[in-house]
Amino acid sequence: MRIGLVCPYSWDVPGGVQFHIRDLAEELISRGHSVSVLAPADEDTAVPPYVVPAGRTVPIHYNGSVARLNFGPVTARRTRRWLADGAFDLLHLHEPITPSLGMLALLHAEGPIVATFHSSQFRSRALRAAFPLVRGAMEKIQGAIAVSEDARRTLVDHLGIDAVIIPNGVHVARFAEAPPEPRWQGTAEAPVIAFLGRVDEPRKGLAVFLGAVPAVVAAHPGARFVVAGRGEAGLALAQVGEWASHVEVVGGISDAEKAGLLKGCSAYVAPQTGGESFGIVLVEAMSAGAPVVASNLGAFRRVLDDGALGRLFPVGEAGALADQINAVLADPEATATMVCQAATGVRRYDWSTVVGRIMAVYETVLGPAAGAPSVQPAPEGGPA
Repeated sequence: MRIGLVCPYSWDVPGGVQFHIRDLAEELISRGHSVSVLAPADEDTAVPPYVVPAGRTVPIHYNGSVARLNFGPVTARRTRRWLADGAFDLLHLHEPITPSLGMLALLHAEGPIVATFHSSQFRSRALRAAFPLVRGAMEKIQGAIAVSEDARRTLVDHLGIDAVIIPNGVHVARFAEAPPEPRWQGTAEAPVIAFLGRVDEPRKGLAVFLGAVPAVVAAHPGARFVVAGRGEAGLALAQVGEWASHVEVVGGISDAEKAGLLKGCSAYVAPQTGGESFGIVLVEAMSAGAPVVASNLGAFRRVLDDGALGRLFPVGEAGALADQINAVLADPEATATMVCQAATGVRRYDWSTVVGRIMAVYETVLGPAAGAPSVQPAPEGGPA
């Protein structure tokens, strides 16, 4: 099968959606399918052979973060050319309501189309305002996927569209079998508590994470707090004061380093304060065998089975976070039981399962149209 995947966000600044599309493309290729990914990226960006760069992006504040998007007449022409050259049997768009490549491809394509929706925005005026502009195009989508119940609720509440829930995928074995990174190997005397995420996005919760440092250090004087992620952490670090020697900011890290950090840390903390529709890093941490402590967001609660697979604390409460970290460190037997249960629970997120469910959606969309023409650009004269 010839499959076209469309990524809305910059390949130059990777994030959860980009990683999902990358892994999906490689899983489909490993199963014998021909896959091309259209993604925002500068022409000189090093990309995998299956990625077609669509040009540079513009940073836009979106959903509490900064998304790097690609839109406009030049990008529209490139999208049409990619559609024509690809002659895809099926087009799989990601975030087609976001003003980027997914929306352009939806406006310009005709044929079998599947769309995955990743975002969770319960009170978005932008979504309500944008929907009338693309209402007709949205009717082209024959199979809708949401990565979580939160993402599905966003679709239902804002757009009146329902979707099948298929979570993001993880290569569970890659994290389970990763060697721990010696720099960040936790011990009973010097436990390592890890944070991963953009450090300058307030909703990622770095301030909450650092707010827990004093109480944890009081109970565990050798504790180390490792902060990994892009962005400037100076303002957040100022709050740590005399406990700064217990915090290590390492900046952006590679996939291998991330797996090694999660494999060796004593606890992984997800202190996000909102805007999360799934929580892929929680699944990665559980796959690596890291005890997870997460804020009590709906998306995180569902991934952690309401606290059976990890500890939860009230959103934004650093004191409660410290209590849960201390509980993880103080009771190794209970923590080991929780980690064992999590290792079983994450199997439902393994790509071997997830890609099969996505393929089932593809087959549902293609089944009634067997023998129909492939995806092609719509006739000239449509939106730029």
